[in-house]
Amino acid sequence: MLKKIPHTYTIIFSIILVCAVLSWIIPAGEYERQTLEVGGTTRTVIVDHSFHAVESAPQTWQVFSSLLEGFEKQAGIIAFLLIIGGAFQIMNNSRAIDVGIFSFLRFTQGLERHRLMKRIGVNNIVMAMVMILFSLFGAVFGMSEETLAFVIIIVPLAISMGYDSITGLCMVYVAAHVGFAGAILNPFTIGIAQGLSDLPLFSGFEYRLFCWVLLTAVLITCVLIYAARIKRNPTLSPMYQADEYWRNRRTENTEEVAYTVPTASYIVYALIVIALGIFSITYPLTTFSLGNASVSLYAVPVCSVLFAVFGWLGLRKSFHFFILSILAFTVVFLVIGVMGHGWYLPEISAIFLAMGILSGYAAGENADGIIKLFLEGAKDILSAAIVVGLAGGIIEILQDGHIIDPILHALAAFMNEAGRVASVGAMYIIQTLINIIIPSGSAKAALTMPIMAPFSDVIGISRQATVMAFQFGDGFTNMITPTSAVLIGALGIARIPYEIWVKWFTKILLLFIVLGFLLLIPTVVLPLPGF
Repeated sequence: MLKKIPHTYTIIFSIILVCAVLSWIIPAGEYERQTLEVGGTTRTVIVDHSFHAVESAPQTWQVFSSLLEGFEKQAGIIAFLLIIGGAFQIMNNSRAIDVGIFSFLRFTQGLERHRLMKRIGVNNIVMAMVMILFSLFGAVFGMSEETLAFVIIIVPLAISMGYDSITGLCMVYVAAHVGFAGAILNPFTIGIAQGLSDLPLFSGFEYRLFCWVLLTAVLITCVLIYAARIKRNPTLSPMYQADEYWRNRRTENTEEVAYTVPTASYIVYALIVIALGIFSITYPLTTFSLGNASVSLYAVPVCSVLFAVFGWLGLRKSFHFFILSILAFTVVFLVIGVMGHGWYLPEISAIFLAMGILSGYAAGENADGIIKLFLEGAKDILSAAIVVGLAGGIIEILQDGHIIDPILHALAAFMNEAGRVASVGAMYIIQTLINIIIPSGSAKAALTMPIMAPFSDVIGISRQATVMAFQFGDGFTNMITPTSAVLIGALGIARIPYEIWVKWFTKILLLFIVLGFLLLIPTVVLPLPGF
């Protein structure tokens, strides 16, 4: 008889209790911090050799108050999840996504007639291209929280292609975070870490590009092998029964969909075109920065014209395709906003909320109907939002107990007597362990690099190698740590229990961790450019 795995809430609260116990065992301590300007951004960093003991703060009843504090700290992610859930419920009710998925599947089935495409597998090409795209987003501009909006699209697509929700999550969330780990120009990790290490911004580009290509290729290989196995026998998926939820949401016969265009769709189209015209005048140029290079393009005006064309073509067929045009250009403007205008959760939430409301009106819903659908979607995602808040309580206990800095200080002491390869490996292990309790890349860079960078000079390791040890250590365990609000949110949207995900992903995670160490060895034994 199989042993019952505890509920996700039970696992997280147990971790909070363990952290509270550690606050009684580990002597409290802190580093002094100062504010510096790094790459045009103000960051709080640790003062060298400033670690000192502080008064112990054992955590007791705080295990309960930490839950509220966790909700407060993760309020942005929680609200974002609720808005995404509500917005996509409005869109899902129109059946536009169902129509789009089945139109796409019919198109790919048509490509199977070509001998080369049939041999390679159109589905394999689609999955590989999606993973390359999201991995590139993670590597270039640090896509992380933004993946939550795409999980709800790609998971149903993966189910419709004959795979499972794990495959869908790997195509988006895991791909972006493998790219995050193998970052090329990620300003939130590489930019901050190199700035704090007094290195030229985004130097060592060539080897980082090689690492990203290799890591992405390994991910694609692993996912395609797993997906092929599930395609042959869907019952092999650990999510086979749970994925019944997604299978039930599929539209089995899209011919029953009424291809009509309500008058409201034309009104919504006109309003969007007018709004985009105003934005085009207000933001004629968008500057995209990649490393030290930047380019200014008429991105908003060009994309506005393209929406006017494709939106009209969608209206000529049915409101479903018009709504799909709204979805597609929401994603386009999301990329423009994030890469060119510094958008984050407030702006991303706003554009998806607008997408949901406009989709509802375009489908002929009234205001009360849209609100009802939004509440249904928010209720559907509430469980995931609660888990995110609970996970935030773990960080609160560690911080209030003053045991994060002592853990870092103790781990750094292990490297004093090691050789170069062993030292860079020890740095990698330390960063990996720290990432389990501090999943924020920028926060961890500010915490560790002021210590690690000067220390690397003493033991004869290049600061660039130290940055790469931070980069890999920061990235891989993001995909398994329960303190990551983005991971918990993505699992909640995909309806994958945390315990099932950990059991399934552990082998792949170990592969990436070992591969990360092997990729670090050349940084200390070979004369690489920028190292």
